[in-house]
Amino acid sequence: MANTPQAKKRIRRNDRRAEVNGARMSRIRSFVKKVEAAIEGGDKDAAKEALANAQPELARGVARGVLHKNTASRKMSRLTKRVSAL
Repeated sequence: MANTPQAKKRIRRNDRRAEVNGARMSRIRSFVKKVEAAIEGGDKDAAKEALANAQPELARGVARGVLHKNTASRKMSRLTKRVSAL
């Protein structure tokens, strides 16, 4: 258990950060799922549009520190390859 005031404050801050970061990751996953759903449906135009909406979300996740740069890049690359294969 935390004894010092600083340690207690860090626990409070970490809880707030975890909540915010969880919401950010959930938002990113939702955008990626929209792309995957459009790919599964075979609708190339919808997939392209969904991909265009997902890319800035992934980049924002990197900028905010909830995703590693290479992870976002890998996801973007794989989605782009799947969309262009339609």
